[in-house]
Amino acid sequence: MNKKKSVRLAAVGDLHCTKTSQGKLQVLFQQINQSGADVLLLCGDLVDYGHLDEAIVLAKELAPIRIPMLGVFGNHEYESGQQEDVRRILADAGVTILDGDAIEILGIGFVGVKGFGGGFDDHALQPWGEESTKQFVQQALTETLKLESALAKLRTEQRIALLHYSPIRATVVGEPPEIYPFLGSSRLEEPLNRYSVNAVFHGHAHRGAPEGRTQKNVPVFNVAMKLLAQVYSDRPPFRIFEVPAPS
Repeated sequence: MNKKKSVRLAAVGDLHCTKTSQGKLQVLFQQINQSGADVLLLCGDLVDYGHLDEAIVLAKELAPIRIPMLGVFGNHEYESGQQEDVRRILADAGVTILDGDAIEILGIGFVGVKGFGGGFDDHALQPWGEESTKQFVQQALTETLKLESALAKLRTEQRIALLHYSPIRATVVGEPPEIYPFLGSSRLEEPLNRYSVNAVFHGHAHRGAPEGRTQKNVPVFNVAMKLLAQVYSDRPPFRIFEVPAPS
């Protein structure tokens, strides 16, 4: 038997599944099945208001998938305060939700966190002034530390990171500049560069750009489904990325 030379990843985010989405995502997941992907990556906002009935619908829609599924939550999963129940329903459907966790599949290391906002580069929000501002920045720092801790646990040669919020400015360009601080944080970029991640996948910025690179040339892909459908209208709205299989 010939050994696989690469591991094929399919990535998509921002499904925004609602309680009326029954049957609307089946074509997408059938296409993913037919793509030859080895792992499916789901980059947050999988449901729309964090309701249990939305998660139940999504679980049914995911039933045709026969490959490992990894995901992270986005901000929408937290809207109703039922995120742990949503996590349980999706886990029962075979989706492993990462939240500062590290996992190895087919010899590839995967980590995932939700991430948070705060802005980018010289315009990043600083922890100064009101306590509410300091708490906002602290949330981004907490997510960054979770990402760094997860990456430190991996002993694999190849490493993939899943986020919901963007770690770089380039993949949110196209959104109104006024909301950039709510779309991601440069603080998330630092551990991605330090641990030489092969690729990063995120969502959240529906009108952003499909790809960019960190300062250390790590490729970053915005896989928000709506964005992919608009930019690549001639193909299904998910991203395929191949990682060299471990030797």
